[in-house]
Parts: sequence; structure tokens; C-alpha cells
Amino acid sequence: MALQHPLPCKSSMAALILLLVGLLHITEVESIGVCYGKNGNNLPSETDTINLMKSNGIRGLRVYAADPPVFNAARGSNLAVIVDVSNPKLQELTDPARAKAWVQANIVPYANAVNFKYIAVGNEVFAGNPDTARYVNFVMPALRNVHNALAAAGLQGKIKATTATYSAVLTNTYPPNQGVFRDDAKGLMNPVVQFLAQTGNPLLANIYPYFSYRGNPSQIPLSYALFTERNPNPAGYRNLFDALLDSMYAAVQKAGGPNVPIVVSETGWPSAGGFAATTQNAATYYRNLISHVKGNAGTPLKPGRSIETYLFAMYDENLKGGDAVEKNFGVFRPDKSSKYQLNFN
Repeated sequence: MALQHPLPCKSSMAALILLLVGLLHITEVESIGVCYGKNGNNLPSETDTINLMKSNGIRGLRVYAADPPVFNAARGSNLAVIVDVSNPKLQELTDPARAKAWVQANIVPYANAVNFKYIAVGNEVFAGNPDTARYVNFVMPALRNVHNALAAAGLQGKIKATTATYSAVLTNTYPPNQGVFRDDAKGLMNPVVQFLAQTGNPLLANIYPYFSYRGNPSQIPLSYALFTERNPNPAGYRNLFDALLDSMYAAVQKAGGPNVPIVVSETGWPSAGGFAATTQNAATYYRNLISHVKGNAGTPLKPGRSIETYLFAMYDENLKGGDAVEKNFGVFRPDKSSKYQLNFN
């Protein structure tokens, strides 16, 4: 007698739909974006920059403040755009009316022609960082307000409000699945993760194997940082990028966000200005990173999951402060020539 297969119930159908959506996400080929910093006195115009991105197959960009000249240049390009709310602006946007005004002034007028993807409400805000600790109490209220302002403008789901963090907020990062937020980071990161889990928005994370390697070259092989290591380490990792990303995923899961995706909102390698900062190392890092991301292998904790990634940075920026290497992360020179002849497609 043939077995009868009952029609699936609604819950089974819903599970099937979610599975199919998940498979579509996993098999999606992720595009590469570039961070567009403007701390230079010799940089090309916004229009020339957007055209340079398009001609090289770059599919997205991050800007560090609302920037109408960039938005106007990007009209109709379909470039995915991350817009930062800069840290000094956060306190102002803890007022819901001001957050709504910011969205109305800086996002709504361009939203039909510019492919805004994320609003990064704060960058690398962390109680343990003397440069950003004073902003810790502003991130969550500003994030909620920007999210609500986007919803009020009819943009919820199309443009996602989030924040950008970095590896300094983590501890116990080896093996990566033991990663957890530091005690002095949990006060901000736990509510952020829970908010993102509720809204379905991703977390942005700046991931820099260069700085991890530079800080511990006796324990971290250069080949591991540059994706050229052939053999996995005892934790099963062949490259530091995946290890850093999975450490963040592990911490996010422990904070209540097992399904919160992570977008790599910055990653790069400098070509000059400090230890291991050479054109050869930078070229190796960028080429292998792009190949890794485009290959859709995912990471050991998230196999097969595409990794949306933004390279830092578009240009060398001769007015950028801080560490000398900060001036030398560009994948293009200010004369628009390519440093590394990267293939973004």
C-alpha cells in the first residue's frame, strides 16, 4: 500500500519558505564595497569618484557623514550606500524630533534615486576607548530614534539602522567560538544586539587582521593574516579574517543575537607608514580577501554564508590623523590610478 503524504501544515510551509529564503541568502554572490573617506586635500571630485567606482565594478560605498555631493553623484547608480551618523552627532539624535529631522533632511530627498542600505549610528563607540567612551550612552537612544524616523518616512525594511563596532570590544577570541563581549562593552553591545535581533537588522563590524598581526607578530604568522596559510590551525582556521569575524559572531550569539548577520563595514591593509605596511602585503591581502569573499565559502562558524564587505579605503588620505599607517589604506591613489589592479567583479 502506498504511503499517503499529508499536505504540509501552515507551520511546515512557513518553515519551508524560511529555509528557501536562507538558501537564497547563502548562495548569493556578495559584492564588494569601498569606504569613501575624504580626509585629503588632493582627492578627486565626488562625481569622478563615483564614476571610478562604477568603472571598476565596485558595488557599494560607505561615507562617514551625510554627504549631499556624494549622494547627488550616486543618483541612479544603484551603488549600495552606508551612511554614518558621526559620533559627535549622536547626542543630538537622542532627541526623537531631531532624529526625524535628520532623516527628513539627509535621507528622504535622495531615497528614490540613491540605494541607501544602512545607517551606521556611531562608529567604534566603546567604554574602553578613551576617544569614544563619552558617546556610549547616546548610541541606543539615537539608534532607536533613527530606526523609528526611517519607519515614519516609509523606509523601514529598505534602509536599516544599525551601528558599527570593532574587535576591541571582544575577549576570549581564541578559539573564535569562545568570543564574548568584554565586561566594559556589554552595557552597550548587549542592548544593541537585542535591538538588531528584534528589528532584523545586521551589525556592522570593522575587521582588521593587520592591526591584530601588528600587535602580536610573534604569535600570528604573516601568512595567516594574508590568507596565504595552507594548513588550518588547531581551531580549524586558515586565515585571521575568518577568525576575527567568527569571534564577533560568537559574541553576538551569546548576547542574544544568534541570527543577527554581520556586515564587514571596514577592512584593509596599509601600504606604508608602519610595521608590515608594504605595497606587496597590502596587494596580497586585498586580492586574497576579495577572492575569499567572492568565493562564498563563508567562515567555519557560518559556512556558505556570504560576507558583505567594504574595503577601507578608496584613497590614501594625506590629512588623516592618528597612526601614520592611517594615511595609506587607499586602494586608489589620489590621481585615480589603481595601487593594486584589483578585480572587484
